[in-house]
Amino acid sequence: MIRFEKVQLRFDTGISLRNLNFKINKDEFVYLHGPSGSGKTSILKMIYMELFPNEGLVEVLDQASSLAKRREIARVRQQVGMVFQDFKLLPDRDIYSNIALPLEIQGLRSDAVHQRVIALADDMGLRSRLAHYPQELSGGEQQRVTMARATINAPAILLADEPTAHLDEKSASEVIQWIWKVHNLGTCVIFATHKEHILKQEPARTLSILAGEIIEDYQR
Repeated sequence: MIRFEKVQLRFDTGISLRNLNFKINKDEFVYLHGPSGSGKTSILKMIYMELFPNEGLVEVLDQASSLAKRREIARVRQQVGMVFQDFKLLPDRDIYSNIALPLEIQGLRSDAVHQRVIALADDMGLRSRLAHYPQELSGGEQQRVTMARATINAPAILLADEPTAHLDEKSASEVIQWIWKVHNLGTCVIFATHKEHILKQEPARTLSILAGEIIEDYQR
C-alpha cells in the first residue's frame, strides 16, 4: 500500500530525510516514533503527496508520487485521511459542516451526507455539538471532530500527526482508542508520535526515526 525506496528529501536548510526504505501493508498499524524535528511530519506529507522526494521512490496506493498528475494526486488524497495535532478545523464552518466536508467534495447527495454525519457524530459523542463552531469546543472535542472528518469517507489510509500532543490524559486515551477502532475496521494507520508511553500502551510495528533516518524497524 505504501512504499519508500531510497528516498531523500532536501530543504534549503539541508537534508531532512535520507535513505528511507520501508513498506507498509494495508492491514498494518505503524508508529513513526522520534523527537520533534526528526522527520515524522515530512514522511506523512510525502505519503499525502504534499511533499515530493528529491531522490528515490514514494509509492502510495500503486501511484508513484513523482509521476502523479494533479487528478491522480486528488484520487490518492480521497483515500487518505489526516488527523493533525492542531486540528486544522475550519473556523467559519460549524461542526456538522466540518465533518461533512470530505463527502461534499466527493459530490454525495445531501441526504446521504446527513445520514453518515449523524451516525458518526452519535458514535463519537458529538451529536449535541454539531451546530457549534470549533472555537466553542474543548481540545479533546475538536480532535474528535478532526478524526470524524478524516474517517467519514472510510479511507484506506489514516495519517495521524502527533494527534495527542495538546490533549489531557483522558482525551488522549480516547483519541488513541478511536484510532485503533478505525484500524480494526480495516484502515491502515500511520501514527506519528514522540511519546514512548503510547508505544507501550498500544504496541505495534514501530519505525524509529532520528535526524531524518530510520534507525530501527521493529514489532513490539
